[in-house]
Amino acid sequence: MRLAPDEARTRLAMDVHGVLCTLHPQRGPDPQPVLYAVTGDGHVGVPIDRVKPKTASRLRREDNLAADPRAALLVEHWDPRDWSRLWWVRAHLRYVPDPSPELTDDLADRLARAVPQYAGRPFHRILVCRIVTMSGWSAAR
Repeated sequence: MRLAPDEARTRLAMDVHGVLCTLHPQRGPDPQPVLYAVTGDGHVGVPIDRVKPKTASRLRREDNLAADPRAALLVEHWDPRDWSRLWWVRAHLRYVPDPSPELTDDLADRLARAVPQYAGRPFHRILVCRIVTMSGWSAAR
């Protein structure tokens, strides 16, 4: 069953893990698993943290978004024993290169509350995108 946009947004906001797909200038779609937070006014924040090891603090997804601000976030629920519980949500996003400090702080606070490893807000920065459209599907109503 196709999810109504409000239901899709509710499911997106209930989770914290998904796959962010940006566009690499040569390779095309460049999916990456990410943690995220959603604001009530339709913004998504993806942290660049200091918790997980990285070769650099500037990541490919940032370069991709700077070159092409379009992105998508895919979140799904999978239950191998009960397929009536399957669902997915896709948010089409547009990168916000210079978000307000208030918006970034709100997203950082949401991430800190949702993810124990982020309690101290160990972020280099938060990538901010605005939700443009939402779609989703669920095996059950």
